[in-house]
Amino acid sequence: MLSLASLALGGCESNSEPDPTIVKLNDIEERLGHVEKVVNNQSLLQLSQRIDGLEQQLREMRGQLEELQNSDEGLRKQQRDLYADLDRRLTALQGSAASLGSSVGAASGGGAASADGGGEQAAYQRGLDALKANDFASAITRFRDFLRNYPQSSFDGNAQYWLGESYYVTRDLDNAAAAFNAVGTAYPKSPKVPDALYKLGLTQIELKHLTEARASLSQVVQRYPSSDAAKLAAAKLQTLPPDAR
Repeated sequence: MLSLASLALGGCESNSEPDPTIVKLNDIEERLGHVEKVVNNQSLLQLSQRIDGLEQQLREMRGQLEELQNSDEGLRKQQRDLYADLDRRLTALQGSAASLGSSVGAASGGGAASADGGGEQAAYQRGLDALKANDFASAITRFRDFLRNYPQSSFDGNAQYWLGESYYVTRDLDNAAAAFNAVGTAYPKSPKVPDALYKLGLTQIELKHLTEARASLSQVVQRYPSSDAAKLAAAKLQTLPPDAR
């Protein structure tokens, strides 16, 4: 018995090496830890790549937006310049009549012809120049002064329209709508009436007055069917939501 116990004890002492199962478990755990680190690193890399991609898309979208905004402003300025140039030509054609009217007014003792030191034609031109230079605050002041100083001028309808345009581009939509509306009510024979009605419709759309906008745009189409404004108004009407039609 003693020798067997000694053998058993000796066997226990000789069995001091690590358990193979534990060794395998430790090895598997270590390998899993390594794999987990690799996976985590790959996930972080993929996430970083996705973030970089999204940031690039965002930069591209911002660039496209800026291009659209610049393009839109460029088109608006080009349109204003074109209109101003047409008005300048009209002013030149009407210059003789305007000068004659100013001379008659000055001879009869009227002060309107010299109210601003240059007569109505020069006063009107200064308003156009301010508008073309994007000095909208000055344009508003000059067109308002013109309408007050020259209430019987042949340029009044045009000045009233450009007053509305000056308000519109500065996003003073309420005053813009009132100014555009006044072209047709105060100066019904003005050639600017179709354009004013069209711009009134656009202003009313931005003010969310869709029923009024449809009525204004429809008037352009019905009353001035051969005008360029009528074509623009007809196209705009097609874009209005069903409840505004």
